[in-house]
Amino acid sequence: MAAREQLNTIEMVWELMNGTTGHLGRTDFVPQKTMISPSFGRSCFEEATPESQGISSEYLAKMIRELADSKLTDMHHLMILRHGKKICECDFSPYQSGIWHVTYSMCKSITGMAIGFLEAEGKVSLDEDIHRIFEGHVGLLQKILRPEITVEDLLTMQSGVDFNEMGAISGNDWVSGFLDAPVRGTPGTTFEYNSMNSYMLSAIVTERTGMSMMEYLTPRLWEPLGIKHIFWESCPAGITKGGWGLFLCPEDAAKLGQLYLQDGIWEGKRVLPEGWVERSTAVHSMPDERMGKYGYGYQIWMEERPGSYAFNGMLGQNVLVLPDLEMVLVTNAGSNELFVNCDLLRILRKYFGKDFSAAEHLPEDEWKQRQLAILQRKMAGIQYDRAPILRGGWKNHCPGRRNAAAEYGREKLLDGKMYQMEDVHVGLFPLAMQVFHNNFSNGIQKMGFCYEQGRLYLLLEEGEDHHRIELGRNGAAVSTVEVNQEKYLVAATVEFASNEDGIQVLKIGIAFLEEAMRRTLRIYFHGDRIEVRWNETPGCALIMEGLESIMSEMTGKFLSYIKERGGDEVIHLLMKRTIEPVVYGTLIQSGEEDDT
Repeated sequence: MAAREQLNTIEMVWELMNGTTGHLGRTDFVPQKTMISPSFGRSCFEEATPESQGISSEYLAKMIRELADSKLTDMHHLMILRHGKKICECDFSPYQSGIWHVTYSMCKSITGMAIGFLEAEGKVSLDEDIHRIFEGHVGLLQKILRPEITVEDLLTMQSGVDFNEMGAISGNDWVSGFLDAPVRGTPGTTFEYNSMNSYMLSAIVTERTGMSMMEYLTPRLWEPLGIKHIFWESCPAGITKGGWGLFLCPEDAAKLGQLYLQDGIWEGKRVLPEGWVERSTAVHSMPDERMGKYGYGYQIWMEERPGSYAFNGMLGQNVLVLPDLEMVLVTNAGSNELFVNCDLLRILRKYFGKDFSAAEHLPEDEWKQRQLAILQRKMAGIQYDRAPILRGGWKNHCPGRRNAAAEYGREKLLDGKMYQMEDVHVGLFPLAMQVFHNNFSNGIQKMGFCYEQGRLYLLLEEGEDHHRIELGRNGAAVSTVEVNQEKYLVAATVEFASNEDGIQVLKIGIAFLEEAMRRTLRIYFHGDRIEVRWNETPGCALIMEGLESIMSEMTGKFLSYIKERGGDEVIHLLMKRTIEPVVYGTLIQSGEEDDT
C-alpha cells in the first residue's frame, strides 16, 4: 500500500481506538442502503422430503443440531437442495427466511461470472494487461516500469498488488490507488487474498461497458434467474464493489449454486457462457493452508469432496456445490472465522464430505420427517399455540405467566426515563459494520425507555438519528432503524435480572437481521445513574485477526505511530474503549411527572 494510504489507515484506526465519532473514513460517504429487505415471495424450488431424494431426515436433523450447538457458528440460515429440489430449510431465530443477508466475499464468485460474460462477448481477454485496460489512469513511467498484471491474475488472487481492503477506506479513487500501489513478487505466481482484486474486476466491467457491474448483470444473470430482491453497494466512483457489499436472499444464493451445478443452464436455456463453470472451478492457485487447502479457481474456493467447490464469504456465508451428489447447500451465519477453514464448513464436510454416499431414494419415514419439522420450528423460535399442561399443573410449567406481573412492574418503572450519556463514542452499529459500510457513528448521546400498549421500547439519540427499538420479552421483536439515512432491520430481546450484588441488570440483545453482526447491552442501574456495558459479535478476536492480516505490511509504521501515543496500552484501549466499551449515563428525565 502506498505511503499515503498507509498513513490514512493508521490515523483512522487510531481515531477509532480513541473514541472519535463522526465520519472517520477518508472515503466520501453517500447513503446507499435506503431500503430494508422486502419480503421474499413463493419459492421457485419444488419442495420434497429428504427421503424422496435419498437423504435421511434424521441425518439432516443431527447436522442441524450440531450446527446449532457449535459455539463458533452462530447459524442464521440453512438451505439444502438435491436434484434441484428443496429438501431442507432452517432459520435460526431471530433470523427469518425471505430477508436478504449480507454475503461478504461470497459475492466474489458472482464477480467472476461477470468476467465470464465479458470474455464471451469479446470485450476482454483473461491474458490482457490491466494497465492497458485502464490506460487513462496509468502514466508513461508506470507503463514502462510496472510488471504486467493480467485479468486472470486478478481472478486467481495472484496480482501481488499491495493495495488491500484498507485502501477502500483511505480515499475515493480506488482504481488509481490499486494501479499506483507497489507490487510484491511476480504477478501470477503467489496467492495473496485481496478483495481489491475483485473490485478491479468490477471496474473492468465498467471500463469496457460503461455500466456498473450491477447493471451489466441485470439482463444476463438477475433476470434469467428471477433474482429481484438484491442490493449491491458501490464505491464513490459508482463502481460496484465486487468483492463485498452484496445483500442477497438465501434462496437466490441457492439459484446461483444450482446454476453452476447445471453447467450454466437455467430452465433449459444457457445463461453462463459454455465452458465457464468448468474453467472457473478448476484449481488455478494454491492458498496458504490456514485459509483453505483444496485450491482456488476464478474467485471460487475448491472443497474437500472431489469436484466440489464453494462461493465463500467470511463469518459463514457459503454456497457449497457438490456436483456428484447433485446437491447445493447455502448457509448464512455470524461466525467468528474468516475463510473456508472454519467450524461451519468443517461440520458440513463431516456430513457431506468425501466419505459420504447417498442413495437416489429412501423409504419415506413420517416419524423422522415430523421430528425434523419440529426441530426446524424450534430453531426458528416458533412456539406452539398452547403449552402442554403436565403433572403438577399449569403454574409449574409456565413460569413466564408467574413473572409477567413482575416484568410489567419493572417495565412501567422504566417508562419515560431518559439518560444523558457521559461518553458518546459508542454507536448502535457494531464497529465492523461501521467500517464495512463506511457508515460511522456520531455517538449515542441519550438513552431511554418508553412503555406503550404493553410493549417496551429502547430509545437512542445518535447524532441526528432517533432510534425506537421494540424489545421482545418472549422472542425477538423486529424494528427498522435508520443510521445516517441508511435503513436496517433489527430484532431485539430484553431480559430482566439481578447480579450477585442484587443490582438490577437489563440485558438487551440486538441482532441485525440482514447482517452477520449482533450487539449486546448490559445496563446496570445505580440510583440515578446507569452503567452500560456494550459488546459485539463477532467481536474482539475477529477484529484483531482482521487488523493483523490487512495491516501486517505496515506494522513498523503502525507501532511507531502508537508508541508515540500510548505504547503498550493500545491493546487494552482497543478492547475496552472500542470493542467492549463501558459508558455511563445520568438521569435527566424520570418519567414520574407523566404519571401524575
